[in-house]
Parts: sequence; C-alpha cells; structure tokens
Amino acid sequence: MEQNINLEKAESLKEEANELFKKQNYVKAITLYSNAIEFNPNSAVLYANRSFAYLRTECFGYALEDASKAINLDKTYVKGYYRRAASYMALGKTKLALKDYESVFKARPNDKDAKLKFNECSKIVRQQAFEKAIAVDTIKKCISESINIESMSLESSYNGPHLIDGKVTKQFMEELMEAYKDQKKLHRKYAFKILLDVEELFKSQPSMIDVTIPEDQKFTVCGDIHGQFYDLMNIFKLNGLPSTENPFLFNGDFVDRGSFSVECIFTLFGFKLLYPNHFFMARGNHESQTMNQMYGFEGEVKSKYSMQMAELFTEVYNWLPLAHCLNQRVLVMHGGLFSRDEISLDDIRVTDRNRQPPEEGIMCELLWSDPQPMKGRSPSKRGVGIQFGPDVTARFLERNHLDYVIRSHEVKSDGYEVAHDGKCITVFSAPNYCDTMGNKGAFINMNGKDMKPQFVTYDAVPHPDVKPMAYANSLMSLFG
Repeated sequence: MEQNINLEKAESLKEEANELFKKQNYVKAITLYSNAIEFNPNSAVLYANRSFAYLRTECFGYALEDASKAINLDKTYVKGYYRRAASYMALGKTKLALKDYESVFKARPNDKDAKLKFNECSKIVRQQAFEKAIAVDTIKKCISESINIESMSLESSYNGPHLIDGKVTKQFMEELMEAYKDQKKLHRKYAFKILLDVEELFKSQPSMIDVTIPEDQKFTVCGDIHGQFYDLMNIFKLNGLPSTENPFLFNGDFVDRGSFSVECIFTLFGFKLLYPNHFFMARGNHESQTMNQMYGFEGEVKSKYSMQMAELFTEVYNWLPLAHCLNQRVLVMHGGLFSRDEISLDDIRVTDRNRQPPEEGIMCELLWSDPQPMKGRSPSKRGVGIQFGPDVTARFLERNHLDYVIRSHEVKSDGYEVAHDGKCITVFSAPNYCDTMGNKGAFINMNGKDMKPQFVTYDAVPHPDVKPMAYANSLMSLFG
C-alpha cells in the first residue's frame, strides 16, 4: 500500500494533538497523533507522544508498543526509552524498565532526572530480588499471626472512635467517617483489629459469592473508588448509608492514586464487618502488591501507620472474592471475560485466589480484561488480560444462563457505559478521576424483581488539598 506522506500535515496534526494533551483530553489527542502517524509513519516523536497519551489513559500495552516503535525508528531518541520504561513500570516489569532507564542514564550521564530514575528503579529491583530470596529461604509465615493486638496500648490523648468490645458498631462507623472527614486517624490498635477480623471473614467465603436480592429490595453496585474518600462519602449521601435494608457491592479498586485510600478502605472494611451479608467487596487489579507499591497505597499506609500494616493489607487483599453473581442473573467482576469460551461460573467458584494476581488465566482476566466494540478477542491495550467483543459476551451469558455482566476498571465520561447490546455494563465511581479527567462518577441501582440497571451519576466534591499520587513511587512522576 502506498503511503500518503505529508510532513507538513503531520506536523500540524501533532501541534493540535499536543494542545489537546495539555488540556488533558488524551483520547482526542491519541486520535490526532494516530492521524499524524498516517502522514508521517517514520517519526519517532509521534510514536513517543502517542505512547505518553496512552500512559495517561492506562493503556500500558499500547504505550509499550508505541515506545518500542519510537526506539526502532531512532535508537538515540531518549524519550522513547523513558516512555517504554514508564510502561514497563506500570506493568510491574521492573527489570525491563531498569534496562531502559540505564540506556537513558548512559545517554545523559549529567541529567539529574535520568540519574534519579535509574537509581530509584535499581533500588526497587534489588528490593524485589531480596524479597524473592527471603520467600524461597523461609516458609512464608502469615503476617496476621505475628500481630499482637493486646500489646498495643491506647494513649490517653487518643480521642477518635472506639470499637465496642472489639466489634464494629453503627455508632463506630458514623464516628469513624466523621473523624476521617476531619482528617483524623483511627488508632492503629483498632485498624489492625479490623484488618484481622475482615481477613477471617473473607477467608470463610468462596471466590465467587452468590447474592440473593429480595424482589422488593434495592441493591447498589459501585465501581472504582481509587482513594477518593470525599466522593465515597457523597455516594452514601446520595444513596443512603449501607444497612441490611440498603445493601451495596463495591467492585474493586478501592485504593491507589487517590491520597485518601486508607480512609476509603477502613470505611469499606468496617461496613463489611458490620453487615457481612449485605455489604460486598470484590478484588480489583489494584488490590495487589505491585500496584500498591507503584500507585501510592503502600506509601500511604507506611506514612499513616507502618510497613507491617502494608504487608498485612497485601495478605488481606489475597482473600477478597473475585466475582459476585446476583440472583443467578447478573455476574459482577472488576475487569471482564475470558480468553476461552468454555469458562463456567463453577470454574470461577473453584479458582484459587489466595495469591498475587497471575499474568494469565481466569483470575487475571477477571481483574484485568476490557470489552471492545468489534467481535472476537484482541490482545489487551493494558498489556494484561484480554479484550473481548459482543459475541464473546453473548456466548458467555448463554452458556451460564445469565442476563448481563457488570464490570468496572475503566474511566467513563458519564461514569458508566452500556455496551455489547446492553449485555456488558461498565460502572466507574471515582468522579474527576485523579483530579484531572473531568468524568462523572456513577453507581447502579436495581431491585430483585426485574434486575434492571438504573444509573445515578454525580460530579466530584471538594477534598482537602492533598494531590492524587501524593504517596506514589517517585518513578510514577512520569504519569504526572
């Protein structure tokens, strides 16, 4: 096919795309960079720019591809290596990222930023190698077994909420949320107690939870919260507090990016303990150690509590259920469907979840996959999981006698999206995601009788002046 090369046109489209990028309109910027590439397919700069826009929209697989193309076109183009290193970091592939940071550092030995990123990445790779060596040498003991709650004393100066006889009560939850709104902290003794109790509760549950919704009862499904505590409070203001009469399901990605993740997770875990049969939580791809190290949750827990607590969170997250089936009609998971047609609900039920998310298979795809408009399956834009088309959804629903699926995992400008002929619904509950995306948030209400989704959308509310990613790994500044 003869290429229609027009360097002037490509340059003009690039300038336009750069302006859109500055205004944080990444999706439109990607379209224009793509148009520019058609007019000048040999420009490393265009691929690197589009790679950066893909990074911003969390399409790490595509970002990686574009960065590699930029490097292939120009082996000396430093930004190409920067972008590829960032893509590898986002995917938790730290050794590959280190190779690219090393290339940047060798090319620019006097560049402070290059040196800083190379050193920081080296540190992470060494730390991971050390942790791996320890794990091999010793039988991995449960963090929960090493925690002695009784030895933790309550200082007389502590004026926050108290557990009653070691239990979460409605009064405790109301006081906890008020304390968090005032940026106060829950005592570490109570924080540890909640974590240990909720771990035992999750341990007793299967990987897929069957939920029964009575005919006349409302049920609410929320998507990603991502550490946006004040928006979580707004959800409860709009929809009422969780109770036995007002059940909720939070569909993963409770933490990371937003800098009030600790407040979010203890609020949600508290409600789980208070209403164990009417408050549900599913694991998202961000309830994992690699993501928490990169995107801020580990840093936030270390800052507000301790590394020991961060390790306990990792252990607790391993026990979160992977999916919920509502009235045997609707399947809810964080990511999406599978690379194989024959997967059944029973396969999900027996999936071993007590581990870090693997790179492939049922658990990986439940946490990472995304829908696509065209039929069939494609490699994931994220570099993990797959993309699945309307035909894949239709076959899965038919095979498992389901009406539709609900998933989260993707920012949507309206807070939700109905795709695949109404059979695949995305719900995302973090409005103005990362204080930059300008999207609405949404949650879904339905009743047990007809299970029809009703969407409630809302805008972001103000929050104290702590920026998103405030606790993230410094290498993530490439995204900022």
